Amino acid sequence: MPSTATAAQPTIEKDFYRIGEVSRLTNLKPFVLRYWETEFPMLEPVKSPSGHRLYRQEDVEMVLRIKRLLYDEGFTIAGARRHLREQNGGGESEATGGAASGSASDGAAQLLSRKMLLDLRDTLRAFLTLLERK
Repeated sequence: MPSTATAAQPTIEKDFYRIGEVSRLTNLKPFVLRYWETEFPMLEPVKSPSGHRLYRQEDVEMVLRIKRLLYDEGFTIAGARRHLREQNGGGESEATGGAASGSASDGAAQLLSRKMLLDLRDTLRAFLTLLERK
């Protein structure tokens, strides 16, 4: 059966993916995936009885989210881990009461500002490249 998966969006309908498949789907080396497992507690593929990593669809989606945060948005590993924890762990922010809602809007504003600055940086680099060619 031919696969219709792309590097940006896995579309194979399976229950589990082996690390080599996830590596191909996400365009990441297997050692990067294994390292990320140690750095991101929310990335936790199950192990088969023989010890092989088996990624569920939600694990593959988490890998793609981590990749986007690190490679596209410029987060550090610690910053990406904190960002994902804040997004997924609503219980922690709810426990702080009203202060959490104010910090959530501040976080969203910071994320938007960060995205705008990264876009500006990329645009300036493109202009610099054009100027250097002349």
